[in-house]
Amino acid sequence: MTFRSLAIACSLVATLAAAAAGSLQAAPADPLPQATGVRVGGDDRQTRFVVDLTEKIGLAAFTLADPYRVIIDLPQLAFHLPTDAGEKGRGLIKAFRYGLIMQGGSRIVLDTKGPVKVERVFTVDAADGQPARLVLDLSPTDRTAFLRTIALDNRNVRGASGKAAEPPPKAPGDTRPLVVIDPGHGGIDTGAKSAGGDLEKDVVLQFALTLRDRMVSAGKYRVSLTRDDDTFVPLSERVRFARAQGAALFVSIHADAIPRGEGQAEGATVYTLSENATDAAAARLAEAENKADVIAGVDLTAEPDDVANILVDLAQRETRNFSGQFAKLLVSELKSTAKLHKHPLKSAGFKVLTAPDVPSVLVELGYMTTKGDVKQLTSAVWQARTAGALAQAIDKYFAPRLAGTGGSQ
Repeated sequence: MTFRSLAIACSLVATLAAAAAGSLQAAPADPLPQATGVRVGGDDRQTRFVVDLTEKIGLAAFTLADPYRVIIDLPQLAFHLPTDAGEKGRGLIKAFRYGLIMQGGSRIVLDTKGPVKVERVFTVDAADGQPARLVLDLSPTDRTAFLRTIALDNRNVRGASGKAAEPPPKAPGDTRPLVVIDPGHGGIDTGAKSAGGDLEKDVVLQFALTLRDRMVSAGKYRVSLTRDDDTFVPLSERVRFARAQGAALFVSIHADAIPRGEGQAEGATVYTLSENATDAAAARLAEAENKADVIAGVDLTAEPDDVANILVDLAQRETRNFSGQFAKLLVSELKSTAKLHKHPLKSAGFKVLTAPDVPSVLVELGYMTTKGDVKQLTSAVWQARTAGALAQAIDKYFAPRLAGTGGSQ
């Protein structure tokens, strides 16, 4: 290569490098404000909670009782925090969690050791080399004062939460049955977590989307999801959504977890609603799943009794019979594609199954705390195959009901 050609080549490389650098600099930044750090300081007399932000934002804070919590509502944030952030607290704060509560809104929920008083809560601009910050100061108080604060000061800010996704419009004359698929958890409520950091809310959403696409392509049913993104939806809203849309079947998708120290379990399980749990494990799971609204900081004091109380008129007998029929069909179909729990058909008092006029089941696809199950749960091939089995069970369930209707249209 001549000196002249070498110079031309070097010049070309330099030009390309400069262009690449310019492209990198021009790349759009994350449009959302970001939470980049978090820390808790102090003791049981005074505790400070601080979040580092990329810009100053507005907020609203309020408290909830039973259990004691402090809720901080914020514009939608991108949380770039350590994966174990919030697992351990300090001072008056036992633990905390964070995430999307609805489109356009994020939430931080602080679990406190007892009744607390929010002394100050504010955000400050970046200054002197320090980032913008959210600061919250807590001090202890008594239960009477805590409840008085809830009654008097929280009225204008409490209770924000997500809504179920809007269903596709029903075309005139479309008599196809509506199947509602309910991906559990979402947003601030992450659900179970695997040792490798996989989150239940992500796994079940991907499975629900796979199942929806499979069913929509077949064309036999109208299909709606209670959530189609990483948004929190309260349990009562999931039930209300299914009933309001006139769902013919409701399928809630989850992935179980065994508490540390309670051994191992594996395989899928299908649950129906019952006042009396099949066994202690079923009762434990129902209690854990029913805490979703508490986890997200939802105020339950205004819940209507027929939703908040799972034992109220446990639905019509016909609805429960249909739920049981579908559960048995589903277990039978899952045998060919998924590993099943040693007792795959169970019942317990799940709030999300309480619609009195919609046959409903809750499917635990496997265990986020079992390595072999997680490998399958996060496999696109396994999800597609298992979604196919679930779709087949739905076909068999509706076959007698669609007979003589010309297919469904």
